[in-house]
Amino acid sequence: MRIVCIGGGPAGLYFALLMKKQHPAHQVTVVERNRPFDTFGWGVVFSDATMQSMRQWDPQTAETIEVAFNHWDDIELVFKGRKIRTTGHGFVGIGRKKMLNILQERCIELGVELVFETDVQGDQDFPDADLIISSDGVNSRIRHKYADIFKPDMVMRPNRYIWLGTDKRFDAFTFDFQRTEHGWFQAHIYRFDDNTSTFIVETTDEVFKAHGIDEMDQDQSIAFCEKLFAGTLEGHKLMTNARHLRGSAWLNFGRLICDKWSHFNGQSHVVLMGDSAHTAHFAIGSGTKLAIDDAIELTRQFDIIGHDKASIPAVLSAYEDVRRVDVARIQNAARNAMEWFEVVGTRYADTLEPEQFMYSMLTRSQRISHENLRLRDKNWLEGFERWFAERAGVSPAPNGSVPPPMFTPFTIRGLTLKNRIVMSPMAMYSATDGLPDDFHLVHIGARAMGGAALVFPEMTCVSPDARITPGCLGLWNDEQATAFRRMVDFVHNQTQAKIGIQIGHAGRKGATKLAWEGIDQPVASGGWPLISASALPYLKHSEMPRAMTRQDMDRVLTDFVSATERARDLGFDILELHAAHGYLLSSFLSPLTNLRDDEYGGSHDNRARYPLEVFRAIRAVWPEDKPISVRLSTHDWYEGGNTPEDAAIFAQMFKDAGADMIDCSSGQVVKEEQPVYGRLFQTPFSDKIRNEIQVPTIAVGAISEADHANSIIAAGRADLCAVARPHLADPSFVMHEAAKIGYAEQAWPKQYHSARGQYVNNLARAAATAPTGKS
Repeated sequence: MRIVCIGGGPAGLYFALLMKKQHPAHQVTVVERNRPFDTFGWGVVFSDATMQSMRQWDPQTAETIEVAFNHWDDIELVFKGRKIRTTGHGFVGIGRKKMLNILQERCIELGVELVFETDVQGDQDFPDADLIISSDGVNSRIRHKYADIFKPDMVMRPNRYIWLGTDKRFDAFTFDFQRTEHGWFQAHIYRFDDNTSTFIVETTDEVFKAHGIDEMDQDQSIAFCEKLFAGTLEGHKLMTNARHLRGSAWLNFGRLICDKWSHFNGQSHVVLMGDSAHTAHFAIGSGTKLAIDDAIELTRQFDIIGHDKASIPAVLSAYEDVRRVDVARIQNAARNAMEWFEVVGTRYADTLEPEQFMYSMLTRSQRISHENLRLRDKNWLEGFERWFAERAGVSPAPNGSVPPPMFTPFTIRGLTLKNRIVMSPMAMYSATDGLPDDFHLVHIGARAMGGAALVFPEMTCVSPDARITPGCLGLWNDEQATAFRRMVDFVHNQTQAKIGIQIGHAGRKGATKLAWEGIDQPVASGGWPLISASALPYLKHSEMPRAMTRQDMDRVLTDFVSATERARDLGFDILELHAAHGYLLSSFLSPLTNLRDDEYGGSHDNRARYPLEVFRAIRAVWPEDKPISVRLSTHDWYEGGNTPEDAAIFAQMFKDAGADMIDCSSGQVVKEEQPVYGRLFQTPFSDKIRNEIQVPTIAVGAISEADHANSIIAAGRADLCAVARPHLADPSFVMHEAAKIGYAEQAWPKQYHSARGQYVNNLARAAATAPTGKS
């Protein structure tokens, strides 16, 4: 094949040498606009895992690169006059120029044609090529030419950064945070050769402009940074190699994704690679990794499918299918890390102590978990766990066991929970006329015995017409209260758990079938009139709700108060007001479901007016020493709906009205929603509200193991973790997770204590016989 790589960065050069190595008959050319062995940039960084892949594909190149590498395991934080260091992280750094020179030399050895000082205008310059690699970077001309095919989506991020260097030799990947009168700056620092370190300075656009940096030239900007980070630089100077940039040389990062990566132009197949196809923020140092992995995967597909022209379409299709998944994973992690640095000043730096700030920073991408940190640096993590436990009110002996974060107590008003795990309210659709029965008693009782600190029955409806389905629980009469008392008394008398009640009204989502008969589908008979903020059906064929009148509002508010009074008299430990998921109160909060033009529609204040009326009314009759939480949909996942920024506004309103905690769920407001799923995908919403509004939160969604909960609680992203489906699969979820991580202090019911040793021994036996993956 005739292959042309346009752009001599890591992607183009590495792909060229791999293809020539795998199939020397290929005619491979790399075209670069710069001079031979001339490039720009400071250092690049990637993980040990990327290096391992390079060793497998071309040991000679890997060996040459490794000789030039600077490898380090330590990360150091400079923050609030403290230096904290942790080890075991496994990074490698190399000068960008050095790395590209190595790749260029290897290309020449293998017979790749390198063409320099040639400014390619587009793919039409190579009509005889069978395959054209567009590795010409984030400003790719070829991607721009075929924008209607590739459909690039470029989002410019708000933070400003400047990429500098220094001749100070740093022996750890260093993060330095400095506060000024206008806000926070951070430096990302790592050494990449014997004499030079990369020194990236970053801040928000607001702080950047407040200091007048936008009016500075490069020299003034560099002088500003030298003064700001003088303590870390210790007399060393900062250097720039971006004299070609105008003004202060500060940039905004552009996040790029493309809908399609390849195209046949009528003569040649064109495929995007590296930064021309996707970008990932430097916060996790993955740009070079992605480029190298692109090159490896495209080569691998040619090896699998065939090194001939006829195989190109199948190869490119397979390449994109495989890489799109991994790139999305890396971009999600990079987005989390990037957003952490974008909000670090407003969310973490002023409020977190250095120990927890360090933990939050290390886990910012949500890819590094609690137990992963233990593998990296056991001593540091155990010291942090002791620090965390002490601040949670635990006083471990100097050499005694320390509870992991999820097993520390939590107190709010007069309520103290034994640990941080909540069993979420989950609809069981098994009540008759709202009446809880033996199923509900056993369901709740089993989970309370299983170790959860707090258990909730499903959303309990405040009136017959407040139900989602005919099988939903209710608390509008004395018969229901009597049945609930059995449940409350069992939890209090037979377990160490506390029990809460979540009250709500289905609104326009009411009068539907039981879930297993057709979720969200309207009942065929026996329904009831629906009310909502506005006359909008949930589904096109759902019953049309009536927009609430003032009379309706007064009646429903009374129903909420009556249910609260019954819950109070029953002795529930915490009350939660359901204002999420498109139910009645949620329908007022969301602009997608609230089209009112009176004082209950329009602005945030107006949309929250009725939900706050209900909240204040129940707070007035709920015991002063008992907390109330509010469940919010913190993201509607649909254009024009509420975003996390809107949710923070509502959270502040409920906090000001006396809410003790915000339960941070998302979605289910409109059926057309388009949620973006991922690892702990709803936790960032809890993080935002907890640390910006300074109110305790409950994190929900895809929390399925102790490692998840420990990471969330330890980083301060939530105070409690609500676990739903895992509790359905395993009533003893908390006890079992404690055993899995070796936490022996979690109590088991005395009746079940004889099973505990066997369970722990079985775990140990399974671990001992599990395959190691080594041969």
